[in-house]
Amino acid sequence: MDGRRRVRLGLCALTAIALIGTLWYWLVEGFGLVDSLYQAVTTISTVGFREIHDLGARGRLFTTGLIVVGVGFAFYTLTGMAEDLFEHHFTKWGRRRMERRIETLDGHVVLCGYGRVGVTVLSLIAEHRPIVVIDVDPQRCVEAGDAGHLSVEGDATEDEVLERAGIRKADILVISLQSDADAISTVLSARVLHPELRIVARANSASSEAKLARAGVDHVVNPLHLGATRLATFALQPAVADFMDVMSAEGPLEFRLEELVMPEGSTLEGVSLAAARIRETTGALLLALREPGGAFQSNPGGDTVLRPGDTLIAIGTSAQLEKLDHLLRGDLAPSRAPRGER
Repeated sequence: MDGRRRVRLGLCALTAIALIGTLWYWLVEGFGLVDSLYQAVTTISTVGFREIHDLGARGRLFTTGLIVVGVGFAFYTLTGMAEDLFEHHFTKWGRRRMERRIETLDGHVVLCGYGRVGVTVLSLIAEHRPIVVIDVDPQRCVEAGDAGHLSVEGDATEDEVLERAGIRKADILVISLQSDADAISTVLSARVLHPELRIVARANSASSEAKLARAGVDHVVNPLHLGATRLATFALQPAVADFMDVMSAEGPLEFRLEELVMPEGSTLEGVSLAAARIRETTGALLLALREPGGAFQSNPGGDTVLRPGDTLIAIGTSAQLEKLDHLLRGDLAPSRAPRGER
C-alpha cells in the first residue's frame, strides 16, 4: 500500500474513532455533546489534559482503549504522510536524474515495449549500445531501472514521450508493442522527429507488415513467421539450424555473423579484396558486401574494390572480427602474400 492510501485510511480511522469516543462520552458517561467531543479529541491526541468529569472504572477502561487505538492510528497516518512525502521527492529526484542522463546520450537505441520480447531484445543489444526503454506500465519501467537501464514512463505514440527518450539523437528505434496500430502511430511520430532514424518494428500479424513498411519502418520482423520458419528448418535441415545457432549471440561457440562498415579515410580505400587479404590477415571469412544503398554481393570476387561506406558481412570469432575491424580502420596492415602468389 502506498503512502497516500495509508494517509487516507488513517484519517478515516481517526475520524471514526473520534466519533465513537464522542458517542460514548455523550450517551454512556452523560457528558454534554461539546464536552464529549472535546474529551474524545484530547484523549486520542494524548495532550495530557484531565477528564472533564470524573470517570468510573468502565469509563477509564474505555479511555485507555481509546488512547491505544487512537495513538496507533495516529502513528500509522503520520508514517503514511512521511512515506508519501519521501516517495514524491525521491521519485521526482530520480526522474530528473534519469532525464539528465538521457540528455547526455548520442547514438543510442530507443526500445518501445519492455514485455517478454522487449526484455530479450534489450539483453542482446545492451552490451553494444546504450538503451532507453519506453513503456506505459510503471512497474516495467521500474524493472528496467533495476536492471540498470534508462527508462521513460509513457505512451510511445506521443511525441513528448519520444522526445524525453532522446529520439532526435538516437540512431535506432526498436518497436515491440502489443498493438500494431500503436506501432504504426509510433513510427509516424518518430519519422517526423528524426527522419534519418533507423526503425526496426515487430509485427504481430502478417497484415500489418506492409502497413508498417509504408509507415516508414526499415525492417519489419514477424516473430510468428520466424518461429514457423525455424521449426521447419529444424525439421528438414537440422544441420543448417544448428549452424545458425552456433553463429547466434546465444550460441554455444563464439563464431558469429557481423556487419562492419568501411570508414572514411581507411588505408584500404580503393584496394581490391584480393589485395586486402582479409582471410589471410584476420581469419574472418567475408560472405557478402553491400555498397551504400545498393544490393548485396554474395561471395564477392577478388577484383571487388573497397569504398567508404561499404558494409562487409563476415563470419568469425570475436578476435577475428575485431582484427577485421582494425584492418578496415587502417590500424592493421594486410599480410603479405607468399612469393609464389605474387
